[in-house]
Amino acid sequence: MPPSVLLVASGDSRLSANQTCWPAQQQLEQQLTAAVEKLGYQLERAHPVTAAGHGFIDSQKRGIEIFRALDPNAPLIVAEAVWQYSHHVLAGLISHRGPILTVANWSGQWPGLVGMLNLNGSLTKAGVDYSTLWSVDFTDDYFTIRLQQWLKSGKCDHPLDHVAPLDPQQIPADAAALGEKLAGRLRHDKAIMGVFDEGCMGMFNAIIPDHLLHAVGVFKERLSQSALVAEMQTVSVAEAHQAFAWYCDQGMQFHFGENDNEELTKSQVLQQCHMYVAAVRLADHFGCETIGIQYQQGLKDMTPASDLVEGTLNSTSRPPVFDSSGKRELYAGRAIPHFNEVDECAGLDAILIQRLHRELGQPVETTLHDLRWGCPDESGTTDQYVWVFEISGSAPAEHLGGWNQCHGYRQPSMYFPKGGSTLAGVSKPGELVWSRIYVANESLNMDIGRGEAIALPESETQRRLDSTTPVWPIMHGVTYGVSRDQMMAKHQANHIQVAYATDAAAADQAMWARAAMAAALGMKVNLCGADKAGAPLGKKA
Repeated sequence: MPPSVLLVASGDSRLSANQTCWPAQQQLEQQLTAAVEKLGYQLERAHPVTAAGHGFIDSQKRGIEIFRALDPNAPLIVAEAVWQYSHHVLAGLISHRGPILTVANWSGQWPGLVGMLNLNGSLTKAGVDYSTLWSVDFTDDYFTIRLQQWLKSGKCDHPLDHVAPLDPQQIPADAAALGEKLAGRLRHDKAIMGVFDEGCMGMFNAIIPDHLLHAVGVFKERLSQSALVAEMQTVSVAEAHQAFAWYCDQGMQFHFGENDNEELTKSQVLQQCHMYVAAVRLADHFGCETIGIQYQQGLKDMTPASDLVEGTLNSTSRPPVFDSSGKRELYAGRAIPHFNEVDECAGLDAILIQRLHRELGQPVETTLHDLRWGCPDESGTTDQYVWVFEISGSAPAEHLGGWNQCHGYRQPSMYFPKGGSTLAGVSKPGELVWSRIYVANESLNMDIGRGEAIALPESETQRRLDSTTPVWPIMHGVTYGVSRDQMMAKHQANHIQVAYATDAAAADQAMWARAAMAAALGMKVNLCGADKAGAPLGKKA
C-alpha cells in the first residue's frame, strides 16, 4: 500500500458560499489526488462530505473535532479552491506535528488563492512551520518538482532572490530624515485605531497584538458593530438622502433593480448612507485616525453591506458629514482611512501612508486589495505579468478615476443576503507603492515594493472581471521585479496595500521614506523586487 497523505479543506462559515463553491473544490481535489498518486503516494480525505452538500470544514468547532481524530504526525495537505476562514483549521494546525502543505488552484473563479494566502499569513503569525504550493492544473514542473520534494522531505522551498533586508545606508538622506521624523511624531502624538469587532472571516493574521501596536504609538479603540447599527438609527432620513444626492450629483452610477433579494435597490443604498454618517460620527467621537468595520458575520444579517461606506471613507472627496448639532463638519477635506475586513495590518499601513503622503504632497488615498489572481495579458497591450488586484466591494473614488467613473452594483446574495452597493470601477493607470505589514516571529514586519497600475482594453478588463467577481473594483497591477511565483512564495497575507504617486521618482521617494519610517518604528523591513528601470531595490544579504 502506498504511503498516505491526509487532506483537509477549510471553507466559509456561510452555507450558501460553501454549497456554491463546492464543485470547484471537488475539481481541485481530483487533480491534486492524481498528482499525488503519480508520485507514488495516496491522498486520503480526512473528513467526509456532509449532508449539507459540501465537504468543507465550516466552523472552528468542526475543525477541532476533526483534528482530534487525526494522526498528529501524518503529512497533511490543506487544499483550497475557495475563500476560507483560517480559524476553522488553525487550532488543529498549531498542534499538528507532521509536515503541513497549503495548496491552492490558480484560478480567479473563487478566492482560493486569497484563502490560502490568508492561511499562510496566519500560520506565519502563529509560528507554525509549513510549505505552500499552487498550480493551474497540478501537472506543471514547478508544482510537481516541489510536491515531490515535500512528499519526500516534508518541506519545499521557492527562490526568494527578489527580497533584500532594508540596508539603512542605502536609504536616501532626505527620505531617511523624513521617515525618522514622522516615526517620532507618531510615537509622541499617538493615534487611535477604531476596530468594529476583530477577526473578520477568521483572519488571525489581520489582528495585531496590542503590545506591538503600542510600541509604534497606535492604540485600539475596540468598538462594536452593534454600536454602529445603533448609531445608524440616530441618523435622520434627511441626512441619508443628502448623502445619496451627493453621490448622484458627483456622477456615481447606481445599477438599480426592483428585486430586493437579488438586485440593488435605492432603499439598500439609503441604509448604507445612514451607516456612512454613523461611521464618521463614531470615528470623530472616539478620535480615530483610521477605522475598520468587520462587515461580515452579524452585520450582514442586519444591514446592507458596508462596502459603499468603506470606499467612501477612503476617499478625500466624499459626502460632507456634520456632528449631531449640524455646526461642525467632521474630517473636512480628509479621507478617513478604512481598513477593509478589519485588517489591522492594513490599518497601520494606512496611517503611515496618510501621514507620509500628506508631508510629501502625494495622493493620500489608499486601500487594500485581495491578491486575487493573475494571468498574462491577452490583448497584446503588455508582456508584463498582470495581477488582478480586486477587493470585495470598494476602492477610493480617486483610485477609480473620480466619482463619475464609479459604479454601484449589488453585492452577491451568496455573501450578503441584504445586498448593498459596491463602489466598483477600474483603477486608473499610475505609479504605485505596494506593501504589506504582517506579524512574524512575534514582531512587526513590512514587505514593500514598487509597481504600477496599467490600462488594458475594455474587452481584456471584462475578461478578467468575468473570471473573478465582476461587481468588485479591479486594478491591473504590475509588480516591478517580482514574478507570480515569487509574490506567492513570500507574501504573508490575502491583502496587498496600494498607494499612488504622481510619477516614478515620487513613488521611489515615498517608498524609501515609508521604509525608513517603518524601520524607525522598529519594524523589520524587506525591499521586494526592482524599480521601474529594473534595478534591484535592495542589497542582497
